[in-house]
Amino acid sequence: MLDNIKEEIKKETTNIKTEIRQKTFGYILTAFGLVAALAWNDAITNLINYLFPFEKNTIVIKFVYALIITFVVVFISIYLTKINSKEK
Repeated sequence: MLDNIKEEIKKETTNIKTEIRQKTFGYILTAFGLVAALAWNDAITNLINYLFPFEKNTIVIKFVYALIITFVVVFISIYLTKINSKEK
C-alpha cells in the first residue's frame, strides 16, 4: 500500500515537471513570436507610411493599417486551418 502511494507520488511529480517544462517552452516561443510580430508591425507601418504619404498619425492611415493587417491575418488563418484539416 505504501509502495503504491510512493509510486503514484513519483509518477505525478514527473507529470508535473513535464507539464511545467512544456508550458515554459510554450511561453518562451510565444514571447519570441511577439517580438517577431512587433518587428513586422514596425516594418509594415513604415511601408504604409512610405506608400501612402499622409500626414503622420492621421486616423486614415491607422484605419488603412488596421484593414490591411486584418485581411492578412484572416487569410493566413484560413490557409493554416485548411492545412491543419488536411493533415488530420
